[in-house]
Amino acid sequence: MAAQVTLKRLVAVALRVGNLTFGGGDPTMAAFHREIVTRRNWLTPEQYALAFGLARVTPGTNLLAFYVAVGWRLMGWRGALATVLAATTPSAAFAVLLTHSAAAWGANRWVTSVFEALSATAVGMTVATAWLLLRPYLRGRRAWRPLVFSGGAAILALGEWLSPVQIVGLAALAGLLWGDTEGP
Repeated sequence: MAAQVTLKRLVAVALRVGNLTFGGGDPTMAAFHREIVTRRNWLTPEQYALAFGLARVTPGTNLLAFYVAVGWRLMGWRGALATVLAATTPSAAFAVLLTHSAAAWGANRWVTSVFEALSATAVGMTVATAWLLLRPYLRGRRAWRPLVFSGGAAILALGEWLSPVQIVGLAALAGLLWGDTEGP
């Protein structure tokens, strides 16, 4: 499956997606899904979901962990390092520039409006990411199970009753007790 992956192609995708997607980790991971699963078939949906899941439970910045997981899966250490550097270096430099100039532009009504629109778009991209992860599991007679897990996790997270680590632990325990290992 990953035979068509080259370091040059991987870096090109990481540069474009990692530096031209706004809204944070979830929208960026959704854009990566479109590029590496849907368009290029470099990863299966299950491999992508594993990289996404591992990144979410890794301490620190989950987007960096995601880049490492995808790069590692596709090309080992070279892929992991290249993906992280390509996806983060230009945007980090841009963030430094924006931070430096924020004081001058922070009170501007037009700038504020743009950032409010970007925030709303980021929420939509987060929902799209959740759908991309959930969709492969919504078939067959057990399609309702992922909806129960996802809905329960959303309620617990939005209600701020449990931390993300506690929610993942509870989901793992519930999955274990539920008893079968049928995949998508």
